[in-house]
Amino acid sequence: MKIKKKITLSVMIITKNEENVISDCINSVSWADEIIVVDANSSDKTAAISKKLGAKVTVTKEWHGFGHQKNLALNLASNEWVLSVDADEIVTAQLKQEIQEVIQSTSENQAFQIPRASSYCGQFIKYSGWSPDYVLRLFPRESARFSDDLVHEKVIFNGEIKSLKMPLIHTSYENLEDVLEKTNRYSTAGALMMHKNGKTSSLSKAIFKGLWAFIRTYFLRLGFLDGRMGFILAVSNAEATYYKYLKLFILSKNGRD
Repeated sequence: MKIKKKITLSVMIITKNEENVISDCINSVSWADEIIVVDANSSDKTAAISKKLGAKVTVTKEWHGFGHQKNLALNLASNEWVLSVDADEIVTAQLKQEIQEVIQSTSENQAFQIPRASSYCGQFIKYSGWSPDYVLRLFPRESARFSDDLVHEKVIFNGEIKSLKMPLIHTSYENLEDVLEKTNRYSTAGALMMHKNGKTSSLSKAIFKGLWAFIRTYFLRLGFLDGRMGFILAVSNAEATYYKYLKLFILSKNGRD
């Protein structure tokens, strides 16, 4: 009787100062055949912790954006299938089982999006546009790549995309200081990416976009059903959008490259 070959899986993670969460992330995927960590020259113990937990760690000195870092990690992977997770995400036992089952029975022209259950300052958000939140993360290594975007990169895959049932746990913002730090970082990256693509902004546009982000999150996407935290999330979304377009306005005004 012919024995079916076991399909192997690489997990890829990009990091930058993630010492508080990287252990839980790596431990949740310790069952994978290979764990690749590409670290953006962290100033904390992220790389050391990752190595201690058995990951193959590559440290880069320059940052060219999320898409570039993830393509670098993808190029370092060696197995047939790849699971991309962020440092603040955890694969549950139920999701592990589902992943192991589908990669053994799926053709190479299929990839899988995974629903995320995301928490904001300690509360899991059920509305506000955060649920259901499907992200394409499981795919054949040789059939996919990431867009080169500075932020909000996407998996480029031309085959059939199916959905898994079990969620990926995402601790996206631990506290308000984390919210403020990421708001600043992501709004800068978003402004730079839009500026690079030839887009412009104005003060009035920044104000309108910020206001619309609040209305969309809190009212249209039912954020009020998430209680007080839904209101806080809607305000932070408005701030992030406002600052992104305000930074784009300043970039456009100054003609910066």
